[in-house]
Amino acid sequence: MPKKLYIGNLSYEITDDELHQVFSQCGQVLSAKVVKDRDSGQSKGFGFVEMPNDDEATHAVDRMNGFDLKGRALVVDIAREPEKRGRGRY
Repeated sequence: MPKKLYIGNLSYEITDDELHQVFSQCGQVLSAKVVKDRDSGQSKGFGFVEMPNDDEATHAVDRMNGFDLKGRALVVDIAREPEKRGRGRY
């Protein structure tokens, strides 16, 4: 079952392709996405990488957490499920 990783403290210049390339050193990468501001298109400094299984995801966390990428120490962890939001105030 695929496992999603949270990648924090990214340099604002990092692209989806660069993120994919860096994490492919740890195994197969199913997807890599840098989160960007909807209005400006500027990176928000974090993203997500999806790996095919727990073993490769764990290896990526162990190897890449603290890894220096373009002068920034990456924060890498297993992504949490998004919290459910209410439909508004009552």
